[in-house]
Amino acid sequence: CSSDLFMEEPKKNTTDPIVTGTSVLGVHYQGGVLVMADTLGSYGSLARFRSLERIFKVNDSCAVAASGEYSDFQYLQTLLGNLSDKDYRLCDGVVSSPSEIHNYLGGVMHGRRNKMNPLWNTLVVGGYKDNAPFLGVVDLIGSMYVEPFVATGYGGHLAIPLLRKHWHENMSRAEAVALLEDCMRVLYYRDCRAINKFYLCDITSTGVHMSEPYSLTTKWDYTGFVRGQNLSVAP
Repeated sequence: CSSDLFMEEPKKNTTDPIVTGTSVLGVHYQGGVLVMADTLGSYGSLARFRSLERIFKVNDSCAVAASGEYSDFQYLQTLLGNLSDKDYRLCDGVVSSPSEIHNYLGGVMHGRRNKMNPLWNTLVVGGYKDNAPFLGVVDLIGSMYVEPFVATGYGGHLAIPLLRKHWHENMSRAEAVALLEDCMRVLYYRDCRAINKFYLCDITSTGVHMSEPYSLTTKWDYTGFVRGQNLSVAP
C-alpha cells in the first residue's frame, strides 16, 4: 500500500467545531445594556441540545455571550472565572471592567490564533460601569470592535440591517427589548440553526440580571411560508 496513507496529518478538531450556537445580539439602551441569545446547541444539522446557556456572568458589571463551538466557550468561562477569582483574592475591592475583559479576551483569542489553534467563537462582551454602557465583540482571530449595537453569526446578515434602522440613542428598555425580540423572531424564521427559546441578559448599575428562558410569539401563515402556495408573479 502507499506510504502516503501513513503520512496523513492527525485530525484537528479545534478547526472543526462540533456543537455550535448561532447568533448573539446586543444593544445599548438608556441606563444599561441588553444581550440576547437562544439556547440551541447544534450537533452538525441536528438540534441536539436545546437548553444551553450561552451567556456567562463574569462579575457584577459584565457578561460575555458566545456564538460558535460550545466547548471552547466553556474553556473561556474557566479562564474568566479564574480572572474573577484573582480579582477577589487581591482584596482591594477592584474588579475587571467590561473594557478590560474585552481586551483580555482579545489577547486570548489572538494568542490562540497565532498558535494555529483558535477558539472557534465570536464573543459579545456587555457591561455597565461608571454610568457608562459597554458593548464589544471579539472574533476567533482576535479582531475587536465596540459598537452601540452588535450581532454575531447569521445575525450579522439579517439582524444588523434591522438594528441600524430602528436603534436610536437613549431608547427605553422596553424599546430595546422589543427590537431584540423582533430581530430574534426574524432569525428564528430564517436561520435553521436557531430555536424559539431565549435568554435575555440585562446589565445595569445594579448588576447583571438574567431572565428565565422564554419563547416568542410567532406567525407562520405568511404567504411565503405556506406549503403549496402559488407564488408565481403575474406578468
